[in-house]
Amino acid sequence: MIKQNLYDEVQGLAPLGRKICRYLFSNPELSGQEHNSAEYYRKLLKKEGFTIVDSSTLSTAFYAEYGQGKPVIAVLGEYDALPGLSQEACAEKKPVCEGGPGHGCGHNLLGSAAAVAAVALKRFLEKSGTKGTIRFYGCPEEELLCGKVKMIAEGMFEGCDAALSWHPNDGNMVHDHGYLANTSMKFFFTGKTSHAAFAPHQGRSALDAVELMSVGCNYLREHVVDRSRIHYTTDSGGFAPNIVPDHASAWYFVRAPHIQDVKEIAQRVELVAKGAAMMTQTSVRVEHGYGCCEFKDNTSFADLAYVNMVEADGPKYTQEEMDFAKSLQATLAEGVAQQANRLYGSEEPSMHMGVGDRQLWSACEMTASSDSGDVSYIIPTCLFTTACWPKGCSPHTWQASAGAGSTIGEKGSHYAAKILAGIGYDLFTKPEELAKIVHEFNDKNDNTYEPILAD
Repeated sequence: MIKQNLYDEVQGLAPLGRKICRYLFSNPELSGQEHNSAEYYRKLLKKEGFTIVDSSTLSTAFYAEYGQGKPVIAVLGEYDALPGLSQEACAEKKPVCEGGPGHGCGHNLLGSAAAVAAVALKRFLEKSGTKGTIRFYGCPEEELLCGKVKMIAEGMFEGCDAALSWHPNDGNMVHDHGYLANTSMKFFFTGKTSHAAFAPHQGRSALDAVELMSVGCNYLREHVVDRSRIHYTTDSGGFAPNIVPDHASAWYFVRAPHIQDVKEIAQRVELVAKGAAMMTQTSVRVEHGYGCCEFKDNTSFADLAYVNMVEADGPKYTQEEMDFAKSLQATLAEGVAQQANRLYGSEEPSMHMGVGDRQLWSACEMTASSDSGDVSYIIPTCLFTTACWPKGCSPHTWQASAGAGSTIGEKGSHYAAKILAGIGYDLFTKPEELAKIVHEFNDKNDNTYEPILAD
């Protein structure tokens, strides 16, 4: 069975891919609630002949396996949606359900491509008699940056030789480097309530502590390594202005290029919180959440992914699709589309065509975070993106949701499925390629990885 036969297999699975994309888009589930989504994939893959191995601790996590022996190739699938990003596939902000969840990160597309590629590779192994094992990983809670961390801690990735990953975006690119490390921390301040006018001196404001912590972190931002991010939100409220609030909280994310940077900055953020508590004579309790590592680069794997991106035929768009993309791009803030066009080296069309230059990653690094980074710490992992919405649109927006629900998103997913299948084919049939990738991984591996788990 030659590679073109595998591409033909993927093409024959295009209707299935569209069906998956549309089902997940129409039935979005938030992180930790993806019960129907996970079961949808389990049934689909079981029907195809895969053996389902469920997580013993996480009801929405599993992997589906087919084949025998080495190599064992993992394809990473995700399916969680985001709060508040419900959206119709149209060029104006129009929620399907006001305030409801939506696929503003394109995980309906991500999981679909991974499943289609896994099925195509399963059929390849079956028809050709090639030795090896393909696994589809159903990975929940990616938006909380912890699903794969939990799965790793449970040992679900043991035995894998390499992992294939991709993500919807506004361009077709291989990422030699990707994703920042990240950790989550919640701070719960406790003070003393009092009448804010009658006896303010008797009160100790927990809300003051939250605000002072924010001020302290604002000053801290100047004194951290480049590309670090300190994000926060608070759900404090419910008190009348004339009541000194005795409880308030803040939720922080710390991102940085490397997990060690994250750990150091997180310690300093915790000291800021303790300082805020001292200044307000309140107390603070820290709840440490899950953390995830940066994506560990593997040039040999990126080289192989790039070859397959070029080999696979990219999407061909109808005039209606191009008009939709242009209309969607027109909703962006002034200058954003033009900046994206300059980055990708062309003013038209609105969709990225072709494959981005390998050096482009340095100009548009993946400054988000993903628990896929942890997978890259334990086994060689590749990362690429395909255009699933117009240039300049970013994930976690209603524009991305609109793209994810449209035929341009589905075509980006289908393109990704072909690339994933092509990479898998090379790993199964060219042992020298896998050996080179594994050698580079082992050469760079310092064996210091430990999953960052919640308290």
